Amino acid sequence: MNAVTSSPTKSAIRFRGRSFVALALAPELPFEDWLERLDALADKSPGFFLGRPIILDLNGLSISRDELARLVELLGERGVRIMGVEGSKPSMLGPGLPPEMRGGRPAAEIDPAAEAARAVEAAAVAAPDAATKDASGEAKGKAKAKGKADGKETGESGAAQSVAAPAAPAPMPSLIIEEPVRSGQSIVFVEGDVTVLGSVASGAEIVAGGSIHVYGALRGRALAGAAGNGQARIFCRKLEAELVAIDGLYKTAEDMQSELRGKAAQVWLEGDAMRIAAIG
Repeated sequence: MNAVTSSPTKSAIRFRGRSFVALALAPELPFEDWLERLDALADKSPGFFLGRPIILDLNGLSISRDELARLVELLGERGVRIMGVEGSKPSMLGPGLPPEMRGGRPAAEIDPAAEAARAVEAAAVAAPDAATKDASGEAKGKAKAKGKADGKETGESGAAQSVAAPAAPAPMPSLIIEEPVRSGQSIVFVEGDVTVLGSVASGAEIVAGGSIHVYGALRGRALAGAAGNGQARIFCRKLEAELVAIDGLYKTAEDMQSELRGKAAQVWLEGDAMRIAAIG
């Protein structure tokens, strides 16, 4: 009788999805001038691109495959590693070039204008009308109080309640950092606002999809509105930042007014211009 041997079962290969945050870099023609500006940014903020996944956004650019290959090579020499290309023709990509990337979600997840409109609408519905309340609210209030005392609610008061209590808009998520952010740390929270109760050290970085609030000194880099939110702001008790950015527009320490250094300040956008002003 032959012995029956069972071969060991092999575990199946498992695939799991992962979501990562990458910076989208949009080059402009001519590349020589654009690379000079990129070098200036890197000089003012060393290590900005170090270890970061970068997507090259080619939407609106008409370049050849050789030009793309040369650009990727020049970026690599600067320590900017391109993990994918977005907005290019499939024929431009191939061996030796990063793969095509699709399905990126920039600003669609955060719509501050829609959130503000919903908040205003909710406040308008919920706000009591003083004149109407004085004219007809007294009798209804007595009836409502009596109904509560008897453990009942009248249909009229119930209807008034449903109108006066509309569904509140969903709040934007927020992240609170209770400890100081040390040099070399990078806090990334593209879902909403970031609040730091301490200071942000030089060499540290905060990236937020919404606004950034720093209750101590801001000495590192603060990048607000990273998901395309141009209404985001940056607030800090002591402005000593290496770099501040909102929705892709940035200023380095050399570009900031010297009289604002060391003061409580806020940063915001007016159109395509970045504004920085003291608070208080």
